[in-house]
Amino acid sequence: MTRYTKGARGERELLAMLYDKGYSVVRSAGSGVNSVSPDILAVRNGKGMVFECKAWDSTSLSIDPEKFESLRSWRDSALMETYMAWRMNGQGWYFIKLNEMKKTEKNYTVTKRKALEINRRFEHILL
Repeated sequence: MTRYTKGARGERELLAMLYDKGYSVVRSAGSGVNSVSPDILAVRNGKGMVFECKAWDSTSLSIDPEKFESLRSWRDSALMETYMAWRMNGQGWYFIKLNEMKKTEKNYTVTKRKALEINRRFEHILL
C-alpha cells in the first residue's frame, strides 16, 4: 500500500468518526500536495477543529516548517483548535496540539513516546 493510499484511508476514517459524532466535516482536496490547507475541518454547534492527519508506523511524526506555519496560521485566523492527528498502527488515533511539537533543525516533531504520554485520544477532543 502506498503512503498516499494509507494516508487517504486514515483521513477518511477520521472524517467518518467525526461525522458519526454529529460534526459537519470537510476533507481538503490536494492537502497532501500543498501546504495551504489542512486535511480535515470539522464543525459542530458553531465550534470547529482542524486536523493534519498522519497514518504511519514510526518512532516520531514530523512536518516541515512551511506546513507547520500554515497550520498555525489556520489556528490563529480561524480560532479553531488545530491538531496533528496521528493514527498509530494497532493503537488508534492520538491528537497533538501544535505547541506540543518540538522544533528541530529541519522540522517540527513529536515522538511516539511523547504522543503516548500526552494520551489525547478521540474522545478527549470532542467539542
